[in-house]
Amino acid sequence: MKVRILVRLKPGVLDPQGRAVHHSLEGMGFDGVDDVRIGRMIEMDVADDTTDEALNTMCEKLLANMVIEDFAIEKLDNEKAPA
Repeated sequence: MKVRILVRLKPGVLDPQGRAVHHSLEGMGFDGVDDVRIGRMIEMDVADDTTDEALNTMCEKLLANMVIEDFAIEKLDNEKAPA
């Protein structure tokens, strides 16, 4: 089973990378962008019997810094992940 994990900073946590991208977009003339937050995506191929609890534990113990980050797990089933 393919799993996609989206990790992003919690609201209120300063995002200097997002701020730099926002500033660059403004400098390039792109109007209407109010805020930019940068995160990361992790794709994994796991056994079909991997439980939601196991996936949550992986995120909480290694894949996300629970002090400053939130995560969301998407199960992609047999969907082909983009290259």
